[in-house]
Amino acid sequence: MTPVNGATEVLLDEITSISATFSERMDPATLDATTFTLTAGSAVTPVSGLVTYTDSTAVFVPSAPLADDVEYAATITVGASSASGIALVAVNAWHFTTGTTVPPGVPIDLATAGNYVILSKAGITTDPASTITGDIAVSPAAATYFMGFGLAADPSNTFSTSTQVTGKVYAANYNIPTPATLTTAVLDMQQAYMSAASRSVDYPDVGAGTIGGMTLGPGVYHWGAALAIPTSITLAGRASDVWIFQIDGALGLTAGARVDLTGGALAKHVFWQVKAATTLGAGAHLEGIVLGKADVTFDAGAGITGRVLGQTAVTLAGSPVAAPPP
Repeated sequence: MTPVNGATEVLLDEITSISATFSERMDPATLDATTFTLTAGSAVTPVSGLVTYTDSTAVFVPSAPLADDVEYAATITVGASSASGIALVAVNAWHFTTGTTVPPGVPIDLATAGNYVILSKAGITTDPASTITGDIAVSPAAATYFMGFGLAADPSNTFSTSTQVTGKVYAANYNIPTPATLTTAVLDMQQAYMSAASRSVDYPDVGAGTIGGMTLGPGVYHWGAALAIPTSITLAGRASDVWIFQIDGALGLTAGARVDLTGGALAKHVFWQVKAATTLGAGAHLEGIVLGKADVTFDAGAGITGRVLGQTAVTLAGSPVAAPPP
């Protein structure tokens, strides 16, 4: 069980999900939000979340970041049963307590979601053709939700290729082991989003939501509404520095605007956690990892050095997309 029973001071970015591994295969239909629950505090307040089951492990992903310094109780009821129809003989319950701080300067752990330069739950569209360096994937969407890529299936039918992609193209309806691999990657993407959203804020509401022309040092930035980048900005720092941008509204880069890095700063250490839509205007360029809750749209020629991990759809338009340098 993760976190382990009785764990205390659990760092918030380490508790983006709660999981239990079974000794035998379970019936996935019996593991849901009614049989795997999470409650908070002495009031036993229910915590909403999504329950999934893969490879003998049930995972509860909270719908919102957990609070700090709170005792939580996870419970799996006897309503859960094995693949052969045998119910659990007893309720399984365990407790853990969250900490109050997250160490500053720690990058967001993308886990297996970091294997993809674009990962989308709903589909990826390109028109006109784009130039993509790195693997891309859709899940739970099927391969039909790749639009404009001219896919060619590999003989194994575990992936496809495209002349626009220097890498492999994966979808949830391809052969084993691809579906399970992508299910895990999507969960990791959602956990990374939650982890970014839970970080303690260093700089609230910089520029009142408009940061064009600014130079920003490392840290955690938060905006309670939309963030606009009408003109180019610079992120200045060392290779070990981390930037996390928490945006409760939409993120918009005006046409031609750029996010540039200086002083050794690395795109893999820049994270854009965006609750609403992300839009890059024509010719705009972004550096970093987009953790998008809503649609991510690139207008003509807009591109990114980083990754796009989108919980809905991703739309490209002649876009250069490249994985961040190691």
